[in-house]
Amino acid sequence: MIILNGGSSAGKSGIVRCLQAVLPDPWLAFGVDSLIDAMPLRMQSSDDGIGFDPDGGVNIGADFRALEGAWAQGVVTMARAGARVIIDDVFLSGAAAQDRWRTFAGDLDVLWVGVRCDSAVAEGREVARGDRVAGMAAKQADLVHRGVDYDVEVDTTHTESLDCARAIASHIV
Repeated sequence: MIILNGGSSAGKSGIVRCLQAVLPDPWLAFGVDSLIDAMPLRMQSSDDGIGFDPDGGVNIGADFRALEGAWAQGVVTMARAGARVIIDDVFLSGAAAQDRWRTFAGDLDVLWVGVRCDSAVAEGREVARGDRVAGMAAKQADLVHRGVDYDVEVDTTHTESLDCARAIASHIV
């Protein structure tokens, strides 16, 4: 299992697509964005779900956390059944988020990947995308990495997704 962590607009999704192209075996990709998209819309505006502040802050409620845990357990179950899995996540709680994944993964081999990007560059990508709350990329650029331990780190500020994917793939045994 490969778990990528980085802030909004850091380039994780592009790296995941490139990883799927360069790795010799088929890998399934799952991301926190698809989890959010799968949830009822009402959860994106309730205290128990996930909320987005006008300044780019993100608030996580108990119902979101419960569904996120069930989703993570399901993904880990697929990995235990033999599927190769890549996770694209945003560790809003830093080390605590990594600890949750470690608990779910147990004895599975996990390659922990930090995806960094200069906040100004990520902010420019955020504006170009047009589907994010302004300020989210800048708020998350450093926050998501606090206390997190990685096996490999890449920086998309000046490095293309394919080159980052190749660097990550070199750590896959």
